[in-house]
Amino acid sequence: MIIRLTCIVAIVMFSVACSRQTFQDASDADLKIVSLDFCADQFVLKLADRENILALSPDAEAVFSYMRNDARGVATVRSRAEDILLLAPDMVVRTYGGGPNVTAFFERAGIKVVQIAYAGDLDTVKQSILDASEKLGVSERGTALVAQMDTRLAALAPSNTDSTILYMTSKGAVAGRGTLVGELLERAGYENFQTAPGWSSLPLERLAYESPDVIAAGFFDTSDMVSDMWTPSRHPVARRQLADRPVIELPSAWTACSGWFLLDALEALAATSNTNASVQ
Repeated sequence: MIIRLTCIVAIVMFSVACSRQTFQDASDADLKIVSLDFCADQFVLKLADRENILALSPDAEAVFSYMRNDARGVATVRSRAEDILLLAPDMVVRTYGGGPNVTAFFERAGIKVVQIAYAGDLDTVKQSILDASEKLGVSERGTALVAQMDTRLAALAPSNTDSTILYMTSKGAVAGRGTLVGELLERAGYENFQTAPGWSSLPLERLAYESPDVIAAGFFDTSDMVSDMWTPSRHPVARRQLADRPVIELPSAWTACSGWFLLDALEALAATSNTNASVQ
């Protein structure tokens, strides 16, 4: 079975390479694009022309996909080599989809791979947009989108509330300092309750005797009561915090990927920090 599958993939790769020009010769107008994961979907849907999109990931219309409405009517494909090769794209766009060896694999078949970099801060998010738009042949759209982000950032007027905030996900992960979400909390005028750097599990022991002033709740709109039954966020200590403290609901589509839509979350956080400051 493995030998047979390998032969099929090899034949498809040969057919794709022989049946069209290599990606260096493809014009922007004729570019055919496949997105390998839902984070890449956001960039493709925002920046590329719809007629150039061959297929998106199966999660393109999921609740955690920011551009889900724009994804309606566009074909989807699993990030399996043989499925993608049969579409004969000029370009595939990915953040994590397809696995670690996907770039070399597709480029051997004459398909350009656009890798959207992991972003740990907003400056890197903006650079990722510029890089992706350039590789998609629409640099002006990336420049305009980054300019919009800068305008929105400049318009923020968060108050320094001295209030602490804890970002808690439905799976029990919390964002500490040095994370992209941590940057959003600080830019919104809050002090991060989670002092440890990076991502970690919900500090239930600490929450048993100490509370943040505010909780930012992420991914609770995707929570499944069965699969999430044993996560830290369902612990009585965590449930009591959610019941007793002010909660800012942050839809998963705002923070599931590193894109311009993070500013929706930042603006919601900043608006609440202003409200809290006026109350104090």
